[in-house]
Amino acid sequence: MKNSDFSIEHMMIAIECAKKAYSKDEVPVGAVIVRDGKIIGKGWNTILENQSVSAHAEINAINVASSYLKNYRLVNCDIYTTLEPCHMCAKAIVDARIRNLFFGALEPKTGAIVSTDSFLDHPHLNHRVNYEYGFMKNESIKLLMSFFKSKRD
Repeated sequence: MKNSDFSIEHMMIAIECAKKAYSKDEVPVGAVIVRDGKIIGKGWNTILENQSVSAHAEINAINVASSYLKNYRLVNCDIYTTLEPCHMCAKAIVDARIRNLFFGALEPKTGAIVSTDSFLDHPHLNHRVNYEYGFMKNESIKLLMSFFKSKRD
């Protein structure tokens, strides 16, 4: 995969999704799923709102995109997310057959792509997801730091 596959506009929309989570007192993570240049799914964390540990931005976006396509397989789709996915979200990305993952900030405690694991590089997986990271990471980090600072104040 090369950066030419990346779209700044789609990452900016993922940031806007993260801001929606922030406004609802959720950890500000946003995700967007794109197929053929068109956004077919958006998601943000709704863990508190839904009282569900699985209501992460990536899974919410996958669910919206799957509903849109009427198919749980998101072949030829890309996902943009503001934060490195956890293991649960990484597995959902694989199972959905997403083609490319673009993410912003690293998540040193639970990030499963490069921080705590190289999950997508495991040879036993039945689908390969290309990934790149560091896109708009400063914007993502700033949003997360602001959120967690507000919790400490």
